[in-house]
Amino acid sequence: MADRRLQVFHAVARQLSFTKAAEQLFMTQPAVTFQIKQLEEHLNARLFERNHGRIALTPAGELVFGYAEKILTLSEELETRVGELTGAISGPLLLGASTTVAEFYLPQILGEFKALYPHVQAHMTVANSEIIANRVAEHALDLGLIESPAQLHGVHTEVICEDVLVLICSPKHKLAKARSVSAAEVAAEPFVNRESGSGTREFADQYFRQNKIAPEAINMVMELGSPESIKGVVETGLGVSILSRATVSKELKLGVLVAVPLEPPLIRGLSVVTPNGKFKSRLLTTFVEFAMVRMKEMAAAR
Repeated sequence: MADRRLQVFHAVARQLSFTKAAEQLFMTQPAVTFQIKQLEEHLNARLFERNHGRIALTPAGELVFGYAEKILTLSEELETRVGELTGAISGPLLLGASTTVAEFYLPQILGEFKALYPHVQAHMTVANSEIIANRVAEHALDLGLIESPAQLHGVHTEVICEDVLVLICSPKHKLAKARSVSAAEVAAEPFVNRESGSGTREFADQYFRQNKIAPEAINMVMELGSPESIKGVVETGLGVSILSRATVSKELKLGVLVAVPLEPPLIRGLSVVTPNGKFKSRLLTTFVEFAMVRMKEMAAAR
């Protein structure tokens, strides 16, 4: 319902990139440039400074950006409120999730939610916790489900449930029969780690520091971007890792991996992140409530 030129300008101003805005809006770059030119002609003001391949907002652009935020937010709220008068919960749900949550919690939750509300179209972005929290803060996502609390201005974080992290290793590894392992014992082994920005990586690094071991001192043999790839490497016996126990339930049943409790234990909270100051639709509040209840149940069962 909002002016398309304003929507395009808002995307370019947030990204400070015509290319990234075009990707986000599923438009060609010339089409984005044309919309900006049309808006500048309409307002009789230059909105962007262009210098050596970079762009920045002009004073007029800063002013328009502030109003664009308000206009687009009110337009979205208007459409949502009118739609809710019908009593049906429907529409798009822009959801972001960190890898662990996306792979091991959300498939079941989204399936159950879709069965209850068939007119909801969920669109899920999967990335590490840091990226998801940033996209929620930018209002590019309605909410995020992540593995670490977001320390960002403009977002609200609420812990949903506890998640236990454990050492994982091959059944043939010398630590496989241990009742528990210390941080020092883990640090002495070849270690397969998650990438920087991952919630799991953040908690593992913090755990080592709390036990007086610098993360840089760990014998890291590989850094990988997903639990699945880490499990595959650990199965070969190349090294050990620290992952959520929820991510290895299948492998434990098959006997291809062993989970050993850490001593002291490493327990984190899985959190929901929503943007501050943004209208929360009935769809969003219903999904958040549903996801929180189901994740607590699933975590308890695991």
